[in-house]
Amino acid sequence: MRRPRLPMAGVLALVAGLLTSGAATAAEPPTEPHRSVAADTYTWKNARIDGGGFVPGIVFNRTEKNLAYARTDIGGAYRWEQDTSSWTPLLDSVGWDDWGHTGVASLASDSVDPDKVYAAVGTYTNDWDPGNGAVLRSADRGATWQRTDLPFKLGGNMPGRGMGERLAVDPHDNKVLYLGAPSGKGLWRSTDAGVTWSQVTAFPNPGTYRQDPSDTSGYASDLQGVVWVTFDESTGSGTSRTQTIYAGVADKDNAVYRSTDAGATWQRVAGQPTGYLAHKGVLDAENGYLYLAYSDTGGPYDGAKGQVWRYATRTGEWKNISPAAEADTYYGFSGLTLDRQHPGTVMVSGYSSWWPDTMIFRSTDSGGTWTKAWDYSSYPDRANRYTMDVSSVPWLTWGANPTPPEQTPKLGWMTEALEIDPFDSDRMMYGTGATVYGTEDLGKWDTGGTISITPMVKGLEETAVNDLASPPSGAPLLSALGDIGGFRHTDLTKVPSMMFTSPNFTTTTSLDFAESKPATVVRVGNVDAGAHIAFSTDNGANWYAGSDPSGVTGGGTVAVSADGGRYVWSPEGAGVQTGSGSSWTASGGVPAGAVVESDRSDSQTFYAFKSGTFYASSDGGATFAAKASSGLPTDGPVRFKAVPGAKGDIWLAGGSTQGAYGLWHSTDGGATFTKLPNVTEADTVGFGKAAPGASHQTLFTSAKIGGVRGIFRSTDAGATWTRINDDAHRWGWTGAAITGDPRVYGRVYVSTNGRGVLYGDTADTPTQPGDGDGGSGDAACKVTYKVTNEWPGGFQADVTVTNTGTTAWDAWSLSWTFPDGQRLTQAWNAEASQSGASVTARNVAWNSKVAAGGSVAFGFTGSRSSANGAPSAFSAGGKECAKG
Repeated sequence: MRRPRLPMAGVLALVAGLLTSGAATAAEPPTEPHRSVAADTYTWKNARIDGGGFVPGIVFNRTEKNLAYARTDIGGAYRWEQDTSSWTPLLDSVGWDDWGHTGVASLASDSVDPDKVYAAVGTYTNDWDPGNGAVLRSADRGATWQRTDLPFKLGGNMPGRGMGERLAVDPHDNKVLYLGAPSGKGLWRSTDAGVTWSQVTAFPNPGTYRQDPSDTSGYASDLQGVVWVTFDESTGSGTSRTQTIYAGVADKDNAVYRSTDAGATWQRVAGQPTGYLAHKGVLDAENGYLYLAYSDTGGPYDGAKGQVWRYATRTGEWKNISPAAEADTYYGFSGLTLDRQHPGTVMVSGYSSWWPDTMIFRSTDSGGTWTKAWDYSSYPDRANRYTMDVSSVPWLTWGANPTPPEQTPKLGWMTEALEIDPFDSDRMMYGTGATVYGTEDLGKWDTGGTISITPMVKGLEETAVNDLASPPSGAPLLSALGDIGGFRHTDLTKVPSMMFTSPNFTTTTSLDFAESKPATVVRVGNVDAGAHIAFSTDNGANWYAGSDPSGVTGGGTVAVSADGGRYVWSPEGAGVQTGSGSSWTASGGVPAGAVVESDRSDSQTFYAFKSGTFYASSDGGATFAAKASSGLPTDGPVRFKAVPGAKGDIWLAGGSTQGAYGLWHSTDGGATFTKLPNVTEADTVGFGKAAPGASHQTLFTSAKIGGVRGIFRSTDAGATWTRINDDAHRWGWTGAAITGDPRVYGRVYVSTNGRGVLYGDTADTPTQPGDGDGGSGDAACKVTYKVTNEWPGGFQADVTVTNTGTTAWDAWSLSWTFPDGQRLTQAWNAEASQSGASVTARNVAWNSKVAAGGSVAFGFTGSRSSANGAPSAFSAGGKECAKG
């Protein structure tokens, strides 16, 4: 099985000058004044893949059962939902300008007040991420957030990201938090529940370890810093601060420090082992043991040696309790957990045992003796202490048929997150480079039985998306993804049986289908060995490898003619090529590295773009000619597409804030382009089914229009635009790809850099002649009120208001009365106020206009007692609304 790679798709685009404006607080509207932009109510879901990226951290709350969180390196944070055995995304409100805050460097759940959760966010500590890190704090389990910006960067996707947790809440005085920083910034503390932070100047060591000091990019040469903080809860009582605190530092000679005076002073713990980095420090306060998992490197990919140690907090004794002799290890240790119901039970992972499989060890006597998840019975045969069922996520086998002792599915790789449920000794979860696995019968490990391991990843979507296609027939969605290649979705609500295989690409960079023959599909990508291009004649169900022209080093972009008879390929490492797939000829008149696309009507016509110049070919890509069009972007990423059924109709999006940036339209094959004056910035463009009565296919774009960054739709060739996402659904960076569905009006597929493929469906279905109002009588409005989340003392609700009248609203307000004493605490996409039990929500500037038949949506959080009944009536503008 190939080794999965770092999910960094989109980084090159991100550093090409895209994101330069200031930050807005997560989950709050942007601060720039909005011009009036129409809004529509969309329902957003993921095209299910389930997983797809590295999960470096899983955190269980220590005082409330079934409350758990997961962090990802580029795809945000999630909360576990016990009733549905699934994960809920918590950082979809992160906006374009703050895209780096989708990388989560650490998480902390407050054991004193379980409603509170904290996230330390920031993706890169070098200049790939232009913004600093931040600490997000939530009082409603991640439903909404407030933010404190930090004076340094954090690295959710940096080397060492599986160590931790860097962020910790005092288990007695929950106003006190600590954060271990990278980049030589040391240890930081908050004494007001995360609102403000200051450096702990008494902390003596900011760390010395760098993965590769010679790396000039700053990615591998940054100091990994202070990597974990652990409290000894036995040294505090009531609400008094915990006195003894341990901190781990990325320093092979000085890895563990301790404070015995609530953080006022710190000392290196005497007698500690040297030569390794302490990835984790987990404390058993009942027995007085601090367990430490060591590796010779910071991970998550590397690590050739490791040890496990136990420190007796009451006597100062250090003991090497490694489950394998150092000479026998070819991996480091990282994943580390205790059974809080039986504290003498400890588990640890050899996270960097790539072959033949990851290692997981278990001890029931505080590390005195160990057993393995698997061992050799007679090499190469293995005896496994587990069974694996991946039928819910079948692609986890990678379609592989490995030679023993390797097996498929693998037990895992990069297994740095390993946690036993503190309330249930039988439940364990662990993260890998592609999923979250878990078991609910862990006790069988100790009784000679086999534990059952299954994916526990539903709802956690962490793929980085490079390209999307929605053909007019066949599967509705084809995707090009980082790390796991891509998928053919025949049902958006189900996990596909397998990613693209034969060949497997580590990352698919581009794909296309023949417009008039959609069964013909081509994809290109990066691969360790073999061809970088593959072809399908059955709409992507099955594939065969093509051949590479000389010099190809990466996938680049690819296009297929409308009739499927010709391909134009612009690979990395070689110039633009044209051919049938088995042989290639260099195209003339077009520079290497140009982005290529095909005309969707004329099978001989292809297009290309690079550095401000648009090119066209009328001979199947053999030769290209530069067009005279001017004013196009000369820097920054550019993406363009030709409209199906209209020869020479081209839309081009892209640029950067340093030059031309926006959306352009050509109807003459690129000879001339007109810039749309109502689009400030645009990064993607796609087409979907035309609205009823419209003459142009529906346009979709990820853009800035009317002062608002969002996902927009136009049904009149760009004359007017409707924002179709909202501030609760922004998903960070969405600049790689977008496409509508040619079969379903309003449906759009949106790429993200870590949150997978989102698809949206409109509630603004145009009224057809003869349609009634669905029984709403004389009401001019209809309201749908839905409680989407509840927790002790609080809840979250979504409200949709539909204009069922015959004239548009220029402004709106909605009123209702809470029946059970609920109190509104925060609203988004509306201005809301409450007097007694009566609540009024009014439009904000950008969603004031609602067309006849159109809808607008907003949401809010509130406090409650035990009851949480829905309002019995709603009124808009003084007129009672029907209830949906």
